[in-house]
Amino acid sequence: MPLRLRLALFGAAVVALTLVLFGALLYALLAHGATTNQDDALRGRAREAVASLNKAPGITAREPVAPADLRTSADVFVEVFDPSWTAIYSTAQLNGSPPIPSARFRVTAAEVFGGYFATEQGLRLFALPFSGGYVVTGQSTRVLQSNLSGVLGFLIISGVPTLIAALAASWLVAGRALKPLKDVAGTADEIGRTRDFGRRLPARRSRDEVALLSTSFNRMLEQLQDSFESQRRFVADASHELRTPLTTIQGNAGLLARGPAVSDDVRRAAAADIAAETSRMTRLVDRMLTLARADSGLRLELAPLDLGPVVIEVGRQAQTVHPERDLVTVATGATIAGDEDAIRQLIWILLDNALRHARSRVSLTLTVGEDWARVTVADDGAGIATDEREQVFERFYRSDRARTGHGAGLGLSIARWIVEQHRGRILAGQGPDGGAAMFVDLPLM
Repeated sequence: MPLRLRLALFGAAVVALTLVLFGALLYALLAHGATTNQDDALRGRAREAVASLNKAPGITAREPVAPADLRTSADVFVEVFDPSWTAIYSTAQLNGSPPIPSARFRVTAAEVFGGYFATEQGLRLFALPFSGGYVVTGQSTRVLQSNLSGVLGFLIISGVPTLIAALAASWLVAGRALKPLKDVAGTADEIGRTRDFGRRLPARRSRDEVALLSTSFNRMLEQLQDSFESQRRFVADASHELRTPLTTIQGNAGLLARGPAVSDDVRRAAAADIAAETSRMTRLVDRMLTLARADSGLRLELAPLDLGPVVIEVGRQAQTVHPERDLVTVATGATIAGDEDAIRQLIWILLDNALRHARSRVSLTLTVGEDWARVTVADDGAGIATDEREQVFERFYRSDRARTGHGAGLGLSIARWIVEQHRGRILAGQGPDGGAAMFVDLPLM
């Protein structure tokens, strides 16, 4: 069932319930009022009759001039009974004789002081004792039922158009209220078909829930657009970076496939190029997989870690791999909540980047502040321009001065992800030797 129809039916149901409750209350009040008025009329008529009888004692039984037929009459009638409840006088007849109250009515009327009301035989009766017996006044209950039937008919007749109007109003209001939601759904469906993530919902001036939904939807579209553009650039850059080693491997493999016509020196050079490009492509694929895991929500498991020995050991290993560089490592003790393998990878990425761009000197230091441990990797190379110090952490970004190297531009993106996993921060700046410097701040335990 459509939501608009459900809202319209709900609104009509609320109005219907209100009408029923209001009608029932009104009917009950009118019924009580009508009964009270009838009882007052019967009581007043009975008192008038008793007053008349008390002025003329010794009344004898006699026939009324024109007794009313209670089967059709709705007038108030009067009956007079002696102490033994023998009818002396009656202004009405029921089935050819005066209506005689029941034995229970007669007994109770004798015991109740001030008069007694009861309903029987379709009549509303009131008995009032006097010195010579009892006066009974009565009226057909059809009077009360007729009045109340008219009220009930009015409530039903007026309630039907009210419900129809309520249903129509609820339908219109629900349609107007749901129109912005329909626009959101239509826009979302069209964006899904056209993949136009640059499209936005129009801003609403109101501050209702629909405006909040539109704002949230536009914010989601911005995030989707950023993610889509980022992934598209990632795929394009990855394809470009993989194309170079694959082309080299393909060319050298074809050269080796020529057989004995190729000299040994050329064959060895081709094999060396294949090995180097294969290693480069392997590193590139590994880093792409790392970033893919990061994008999928991978979280590092952190545990207490003494950072000083890790820094010293990685520095020693890097010096062994790059004996042509002067690598100075200085570290103090610092305990953090970290993942040792990820921290090692982080330091290796920073050292590899520095060693690739340094002229001759690289420094690796670990210092401790009040709440932070800072790892600094600096070189004496060309440095990083001020306007590029944030861009270097983007995927596949390489400055013009670095494009002659063999890096793919993924290392610093992985480094930033590792630092963020450790609730730290990483900054690019200038080192003491004039080259680039990377500053990593990690919270102490």
